Amino acid sequence: MSNQWWRGGIIYQVYPRSFADSNGDGVGDLPGLVDKLPYIQALGADAIWISPFFKSPMKDFGYDVSDYRDVDPLFGTLADFDRLIDRAHALGLKVTIDQVLSHSSDQHPWFVESRESRDNPRADWYVWADPRPDGTPPTNWQSVFGGSAWQWESRRRQYYLHNFLTSQPDLNFHCPAVQDAMLGEVRFWLERGVDGFRFDACNFHFHDRALRDNPPAAALGAFMVTPENPYGMQRHLYDKTQPENLAFFKRLRTLLDEYGAASVGEVGDDDALTTMAQYTADGDKLHMAYSFNLLTPEFTAAHVRGTVEDMEAKLAEYGGQGWACWSAGNHDVPRVMSRWGNGHASPQLAKLVLALLATLRGSVCVYQGEELALTEVDIPFERLQDPYGITFWPEFKGRDGCRTPMPWRSDAPHGGFSPVEPWLPVPPEHVAHAVDRQQDDPASALAFFRHFLRWRKAHPVFRDGDIRFVDSAEPILAFERTLGAERMLVVFNLGDTRQSFTLPGVGVGGVARTLDGHGLPGAELTGTRLDLAPHGGWIGTLAA
Repeated sequence: MSNQWWRGGIIYQVYPRSFADSNGDGVGDLPGLVDKLPYIQALGADAIWISPFFKSPMKDFGYDVSDYRDVDPLFGTLADFDRLIDRAHALGLKVTIDQVLSHSSDQHPWFVESRESRDNPRADWYVWADPRPDGTPPTNWQSVFGGSAWQWESRRRQYYLHNFLTSQPDLNFHCPAVQDAMLGEVRFWLERGVDGFRFDACNFHFHDRALRDNPPAAALGAFMVTPENPYGMQRHLYDKTQPENLAFFKRLRTLLDEYGAASVGEVGDDDALTTMAQYTADGDKLHMAYSFNLLTPEFTAAHVRGTVEDMEAKLAEYGGQGWACWSAGNHDVPRVMSRWGNGHASPQLAKLVLALLATLRGSVCVYQGEELALTEVDIPFERLQDPYGITFWPEFKGRDGCRTPMPWRSDAPHGGFSPVEPWLPVPPEHVAHAVDRQQDDPASALAFFRHFLRWRKAHPVFRDGDIRFVDSAEPILAFERTLGAERMLVVFNLGDTRQSFTLPGVGVGGVARTLDGHGLPGAELTGTRLDLAPHGGWIGTLAA
């Protein structure tokens, strides 16, 4: 595969704590993932994205790194990681890993040194600021996880910035030595053979040097916040998404290009689509980026069309070389089957969601378990692990409900994930959707994922073609994909009732033909009239 594998590629996200437990301790690990790589390869993915497995006190489950160059013993060893790389490459899979550059754990040696005094060698490696005259924090900035983004440190008699947990202090990217150090951490994994990186919270690297207060928000923002969280009450003009980030991304891209590695950035921002376009423009920064715009509860044709058309317009505004990565779910949001299902979660909806994402213009991230049509799990308070959910319970229960273990076998304890009680429970409804229940059922969501992704590979128009939306009434979403002389029309019924649609652009004596082989169910074509079952879809060709 060429260095362009990422462009239009299918990336399967693995949350390693919950994927496969090889040593029976109730937590997934790297050896377990190695054993399951053939499953991912058979699914039709081009690459895997592995959420953090680095040494960490696990206050935020690996997104608080205490050693960027080692594997936490919970997940295995560096030798296990090297074996994973070799096995994945032998199967034709690319390996991308999470890199958390914006902040570290407060147990990282760099922070332990930095907090000791104002004049040690790493005194300015983190974001420190004096209090206001009345002792209050230097700005009004809020933490994503609740409360002030500033924490008092008595040793220095200063506040430090933490955009997430207090145990996740923000690194000071205005310090050149910090940039050099973080590029060194990236190079370490490039040398071990990784093919790419997912850069966590990539617009949080820099803060406003002048420490200006954020103004009030006109409306609740779209990034990981719910109405009970005051983070959404501000316009985040000064605590993130600063212009200095662009120059750092150019340095990062130069390093990645040395190794032919790819990158995808997570953009959490009020105007995320503009930021995505900026960060991927000109072919000299990130390769692609994704946002939370399709990770919301809204599932309408207008919302999907508006998001994609907005993204296309932003990409064109910034030179047309940028690239989006679309996802409907990940480890930070409720599972798409519950979020978009509106009480109608079914294998048919799972098939529709995959077909929709995989036919849009852009790359695709598939979160583990989406191929099984897994729903969100209601975790009781006493089993909650996520500090975000514990803080805002009961109005918001956090992210545990989408992080429960993968069910592999319906006839084994805990769905075959582990022989002992796992770190989060495996509910009976997930056991009923286990891999062994679906793998030999041609009507299952898993069978469709495998078939559709193989079929998509045979049609370059879906990886490289242009996109143009066709006017339609809710809940119909219709668009064309074109590449050279090839012209495809894609139509989806996003609703839970039967719908009809008249195919456009077919002249007198023209032909509309259903494309064979994709296996997308729920459509019947009669002349130019298309009848669509609930959550049905149609892919075909048009000739004038």
